[in-house]
Amino acid sequence: MHELLTPLQMSKADRLTIEGGIPGIELMQNAGRVVFDVIRQCLHPHSRVLVLCGPGNNGGDGFVVAQLAHADGFAVSVGLIGDPETLAGDAELAYDAMELNLTSMDKMRAALEGLSEDDVVVDALFGAGLSRPLDDEVLKLVALINESPAQCVAVDLPSGVSGKNGAVLGGAVRADMTVTFFRAKPGHYLFPGRAYCGDVFIEQIGLQEEVLKRVGPTISYNCDKIWRDVPQVPAVDGHKYNRGHTVVVSGPKFSTGASRLAALGAQRAGSGLVTVVAREQAALVHAAHLTSIMIRPAERIADFERILEDERLNCVVIGPAAGIGRETQERVIECLADERGVVLDADALMSFEDKPEYLFEYIAESDCAGRVVLTPHEGEFRRLFPDLYASGSTYCKVERALLAAERSGATVVLKGADSVIAAPDGRSAINASGTPWLATAGSGDVLAGVIGGYLAQGLMGYEAAAKGAWVHGRAAEIAGAGLIAEDLVGHIPEVIEELTHYPGGL
Repeated sequence: MHELLTPLQMSKADRLTIEGGIPGIELMQNAGRVVFDVIRQCLHPHSRVLVLCGPGNNGGDGFVVAQLAHADGFAVSVGLIGDPETLAGDAELAYDAMELNLTSMDKMRAALEGLSEDDVVVDALFGAGLSRPLDDEVLKLVALINESPAQCVAVDLPSGVSGKNGAVLGGAVRADMTVTFFRAKPGHYLFPGRAYCGDVFIEQIGLQEEVLKRVGPTISYNCDKIWRDVPQVPAVDGHKYNRGHTVVVSGPKFSTGASRLAALGAQRAGSGLVTVVAREQAALVHAAHLTSIMIRPAERIADFERILEDERLNCVVIGPAAGIGRETQERVIECLADERGVVLDADALMSFEDKPEYLFEYIAESDCAGRVVLTPHEGEFRRLFPDLYASGSTYCKVERALLAAERSGATVVLKGADSVIAAPDGRSAINASGTPWLATAGSGDVLAGVIGGYLAQGLMGYEAAAKGAWVHGRAAEIAGAGLIAEDLVGHIPEVIEELTHYPGGL
């Protein structure tokens, strides 16, 4: 269930399922039932349940939850924003089937202030399809929910969070748990919305799996289903030369650490050989630190060109502390001159800040089709694609990354706590592995190297970037609090072992 559906796609999936013969009220009843099954686990015999309903189908789900909790013997209060006379369709049917009277919103507000941690609030106000800011009265109600010590369970998505892009529309409920249906939405994984969802449960309510093809999802949750067909362990009869050879371009002598982190990341990801290319004085610094990673001096661009003439060097990572300027531009152009994987990070990107279209032209004219990856953070991305942030722009993070991938002709990893991986062909994935401790110097250098290591082993750009982002984030989770970039490298083998279930590791 790695596919994500936008609210419009989810609406289409509902409609197609109903047209296929399953009544909408049956889907609503199933939705209410799975929500109740989730909240039942945190209820005590004396727990009170407050269900806050909106005027649409999200509110209809809430009516079903309220009725089930009432039938199970719990003390239930249910409130509705608006007039019940305006309810229509399946929401009206669910309301009519409820054996409870509505509690006035004034009493619901008072009840919210008296709840304990043993009680549960069900947020069934607005679902994933909300597209406008919450009004002042609803915001006051949201504030009371957020101040309450009671557990909060959101139906579909916390009210106030956009299902399309995770934006907070004026304010939002901070849920402890969110129960959504059929497939998750982008808003469950994109910040800031992701921080409001708590634990996300994806439940099946009777929508037909075959409608997915007709809906055509293009956004995914980044997980092994995207790259599961990629060999996870070396062939029994393999050798280092058929696992690829990654080249990492170093910066000057006082800026060597970043390229070393990238080189170690590529090596840990499985690249059979890794070589750091550096000016002579920087090469001497590397020689004092590296053992199994090779070092090649390249004082001039001509030396660099000669090194890359070796076709066995099938991936280059350039950018970590490489220096911003013409020399790095020339080296990037040389990297793109032959068929190989290329990761362009940091200084390699900023060297083209004034004329990013030149870089994109070189990518378009290269023989590296499908195997070029750009890894900007938000600041670098903004400088390469300023129009995507122009005044009045409404592009969300996924849309920005997709437009950038299409324009550049490369896979784009728009880094952050919710990194987005986007391919020129329209595929995209939101990465959720990782921890806040990844916000530390050098972690992006390791990521560039890991992606390079997967490119060297033959993965295409999108798969290498998606797998690299996930592995990098998972390594951070294992490293725990207080990690530094060097720690990530040491934990990558544990991640690979988890993925492969290979006794004893690699």
